[in-house]
Amino acid sequence: MRNRPNEFFSKPKDHPQSHFVAQKQMRPEGCHGQHTVMGQTIQWDQDDKNTKTQHSETSIYLDNITQILDRLLDGYDNRLRPGFGGPVTEVKTDIFVTSFGPVSDVEMEYTMDVFFRQTWIDERLKFEGPIEILRLNNLMVSKIWTPDTFFRNGKRSISHNMTTPNKLFRIMQNGTILYTMRLTINAECPMRLMNFPMDGHACPLKFGSYAYPISEIVYTWKKGPLSSVEVPQESSSLLQYDLIGQTVSSERLKSNTGEYVIMTVHFHLQRKMGFFLIQTYIPCIMTVILAQVSFWINKESVPARTVFGITTVLTMTTLSISARHSLPKVSYATAMDWFIAVCFAFVFSALIEFAAVNYFSTLQKRMNSAPVFDRPAKTFPNPPVNAQAFLQQGSAVPANNVLTGTSIIDKYSRILFPLSFGAFNLVYWIVYLTKDTMEIPQGKS
Repeated sequence: MRNRPNEFFSKPKDHPQSHFVAQKQMRPEGCHGQHTVMGQTIQWDQDDKNTKTQHSETSIYLDNITQILDRLLDGYDNRLRPGFGGPVTEVKTDIFVTSFGPVSDVEMEYTMDVFFRQTWIDERLKFEGPIEILRLNNLMVSKIWTPDTFFRNGKRSISHNMTTPNKLFRIMQNGTILYTMRLTINAECPMRLMNFPMDGHACPLKFGSYAYPISEIVYTWKKGPLSSVEVPQESSSLLQYDLIGQTVSSERLKSNTGEYVIMTVHFHLQRKMGFFLIQTYIPCIMTVILAQVSFWINKESVPARTVFGITTVLTMTTLSISARHSLPKVSYATAMDWFIAVCFAFVFSALIEFAAVNYFSTLQKRMNSAPVFDRPAKTFPNPPVNAQAFLQQGSAVPANNVLTGTSIIDKYSRILFPLSFGAFNLVYWIVYLTKDTMEIPQGKS
């Protein structure tokens, strides 16, 4: 009996083509499972099953987190503080300074960028789940209660919003909340400039609750008084000051609405003197020395000594005016004002000294001019040839009849003026450089 050909490999009678037709199934690219022909089932790779399992587990995980958040917010009233009507809410704070400065002496204020962190416990936000910490964005902040912290001595404060609000928000399983904000704070810094420019200042930053008294909210330092405020060395961008440290304290403030806790940070600043030495002190010292050079000029050189005196006085006036431009209009004298005043007194005294020399020389000339030329020739066998010309210049004849250009006042001034000015500088710099000019903050720790 003749075998019947297999229909799978045979050519249909009504098909117009006569070439071989084979039928097979192709598996997707990248899969390493086996494939068969003639109707056999494809065996998929084990990786495909793992991928589906992972997607399924991720979907379940996200659903669980979403359910946890929905459950936490279900019935949550963000108008009430944690433990409302019960125990006091403790808010722990710490500050990380990212940039400190500049400091304005004229406005008596300073600017800094900080990460301001607050931590508290809200029993209503306890949860149990596959994760210990819920790391959330700023959208969650508006849905729960947060402390109404404000800066009491702040003039202008900015919360950064680029590219999104710079806020960090986390919830722990035990209900602990961590809330961090990036802020730029412009705060006032009261300054007493009596020791300027050898002064130091303690610029405060004060913050606390705006509406909740001490019976409802208490602020504490999270890391203790030594480590709760961090200022890295590279964060200081000051030109005229050195940030030598910071101290923290707390105090209580009573008002008509209750008693509040005020947290305070004092940033200790010591002024750098380099700018003022170059711009004020050295020019003043050189001007005084220049004024004393006139003592060595002949007293007959009236125009030269007059120019010396007037020029140095005008120079000191200009220096005293320019030195005040970088200071607020305070009603008391600073250390630099005293130095400029004494230098001005020395310069003005040099001008007065020349006026005295010229006056007494002229007076002496009038007293000695007539007797000199009316005496017999035997008294003066050889009268000076240039005496008449000397008298025509308006100068007096010396008492010892020797026509010299040095006055006794000039001789004493050459010694007394430099010694006096040197003694003043010695006392001035010893007093102010050894004096503790740092302001002591007044606060209760």
